[in-house]
Amino acid sequence: MSVKTNNAYGNISISDEAIAKVTAYASLECYGIVEMVSRRALDSFFKLFGVDKGAKGVKVVTNGDRIFIDVYVIIKFGVSISAVANSLKDAIKYKVESFTGMVVDTVNVNITGVKL
Repeated sequence: MSVKTNNAYGNISISDEAIAKVTAYASLECYGIVEMVSRRALDSFFKLFGVDKGAKGVKVVTNGDRIFIDVYVIIKFGVSISAVANSLKDAIKYKVESFTGMVVDTVNVNITGVKL
């Protein structure tokens, strides 16, 4: 699916994959995030054969002009989980809303592991 809007110059359509990549880049820039994790085994299968099916560790669902995002991450050992999760939510919300001009309704952070 995609998010659609229009302005004085015409129609704009932004794919879920584009939103997922912006989300992944924003996530990796946050302090305390070590890496993104595949959210399902099929992602690992696609990576094995060199097929890029959007950003690893990000699930984007759109409904009208609303965006719902789930991220799956590994965090650095010793950081505050709640502080990193809140910072990550704020960074993703800001960057995706700036990129798309749409409203990010929810950002769910799923911490799947910890690394040194």
